[in-house]
Amino acid sequence: MRVHIPGPLRSYTRGAARVEVPGESVAQVLKELDGRFPGIRFRMIDEQDCVRTHMKVFVNTEQVHDLGRPLSAADEVIILCALSGG
Repeated sequence: MRVHIPGPLRSYTRGAARVEVPGESVAQVLKELDGRFPGIRFRMIDEQDCVRTHMKVFVNTEQVHDLGRPLSAADEVIILCALSGG
């Protein structure tokens, strides 16, 4: 499964903008991602297993709220994060 990593999280992936990880659901992909890049999942998912408010997870072009959403081999997971400043 191809996963697109936003700039602020690339320090976990050694600068990689895209990585390949296996998984049959969004939750499994995020777990595999964290296994390969420890700590990255906590930056996206809170203690209640919900996507953090400043993060968005998409499968192809559809925003995902249910991490149990099944995936097919052709799907891509896109992770976005909001930026703020003053």
